Amino acid sequence: MKILEERIIKDGVVRAGNVLKVDCFLNHQMDISLFQEMAAEWKKRFEGQKITKILTIEASGIAIACIAATAFDNVPVVFAKKTESLNIDGEIYSSKVTSFTKKRVYDVFVSKKYLKPDDHILIIDDFLAVGSALNGLIDIVQQSGATVEGLGIAIEKGFQGGGDSLREKGYHLESLAIVDKLDAETGEIGFRK
Repeated sequence: MKILEERIIKDGVVRAGNVLKVDCFLNHQMDISLFQEMAAEWKKRFEGQKITKILTIEASGIAIACIAATAFDNVPVVFAKKTESLNIDGEIYSSKVTSFTKKRVYDVFVSKKYLKPDDHILIIDDFLAVGSALNGLIDIVQQSGATVEGLGIAIEKGFQGGGDSLREKGYHLESLAIVDKLDAETGEIGFRK
């Protein structure tokens, strides 16, 4: 998606440790017009697939998933929580995920009342590096008996292998921008063709 790549070049900052900082438009301050264009692009890429719910993980994926839901006939958005809450009652599905940027393992969970075996799930997230968050969300969907229809990612760090692994497993993965090179010294960002 050319507009997203251009925005990454314009406003993205490369940090040591293969970190791409895009918080001025993606995951701290959010560009809703860009999110709407991303949603329309995912709608095209997942055309013809039955989507009954969108699943994401807190926190950065929530806003993107909510805007994406508008392109899919306003289906409900469910997000996996990283912290327990008194608001969660009843049984849960849970999985472990490792955050690449926070270097921390989380138990993430979704209430069983929000994912059912007849659901067709589109998983949406802001970043894909090694794939821990997506694999955790896939695990939760599988526990529920629902069907993973696809995976929609804003920015994939292709050089870290998570996307390639998920594609090899047969998942329909659509990343809107795939970064294959980050150079912290020069600030250079290279995209997969």
